[in-house]
Amino acid sequence: MASSVPDIAVPRKARRVLPGFGLTLGYSVVYLSLLVLIPLAGLFLKTAGMTWEEFSTIIFSPRVLSAYKISFGTAFLAAVINAFFGFLVAWVLVRYSFPGRRIVDALVDLPFALPTAVAGIALTALYAGNGWFGSILEPHGIQVAFTPAGIVVALTFIGLPFVVRTVQPVLADLETELEEAAASLGASRWQTFVAVIWPAVLPALITGFALAFARAIGEYGSVIFIAGNMPMVSEIAPLLIVTQLEQYNYAGATAIAAVMLVISFVLLLLINSLQAWVRQRGGRGV
Repeated sequence: MASSVPDIAVPRKARRVLPGFGLTLGYSVVYLSLLVLIPLAGLFLKTAGMTWEEFSTIIFSPRVLSAYKISFGTAFLAAVINAFFGFLVAWVLVRYSFPGRRIVDALVDLPFALPTAVAGIALTALYAGNGWFGSILEPHGIQVAFTPAGIVVALTFIGLPFVVRTVQPVLADLETELEEAAASLGASRWQTFVAVIWPAVLPALITGFALAFARAIGEYGSVIFIAGNMPMVSEIAPLLIVTQLEQYNYAGATAIAAVMLVISFVLLLLINSLQAWVRQRGGRGV
């Protein structure tokens, strides 16, 4: 009598609607190479044609060092300001209902749509000595236009949406039951914020800070009108690069751009590493 042996189903490879890893990875690498890697490689190849003495003479000149200091210093300060006030704006838009909330929500995206040159002209008109704000501030010894403070104002204006739009969805998805549970256990509002809300929002806030910082480093259009562009005082690195190009000093422009690129990459890498550490720490329930 023949024994019946049950057929063992051999699992078949699951078919996916989207292309496989190899194909998508290949397209991704080609796309990034055409848009990012090849142009950056060309920048470094242009710089590699210089001797170290020529390169160091350019990047360590007092004017270039001052431009780096102003660019990164004002960008960092503007990103810190945006992280604080961007969180407050996102909190108000998510947690409160008030007349005109949709209008305020739409105004947050205005720096995205507004040409940067228009933003620079508008801010200069407001903070100049005869402007609405400048006429009030300058009699008290506070000058904003044509100073590094004006650069911070412009960079804060263009960077605010990055923080708000990064933090806002996280606050909206945050379960209010956790806050209610903390309150029922006797936690104060501040304790609830520190223990429940802050750990959930911090990774998104760091991301918004990084985006605002990266955007501010390369900003040009809105800054040149309000900065005054005085060497060693209010001249930013992107403007100095354009100045070198206008003088047909391509070697100097590429050298300044290469150093700026390396510094920006290192700073963003550190910020992203901090964000990953915060996420990992939050996942462990600390």
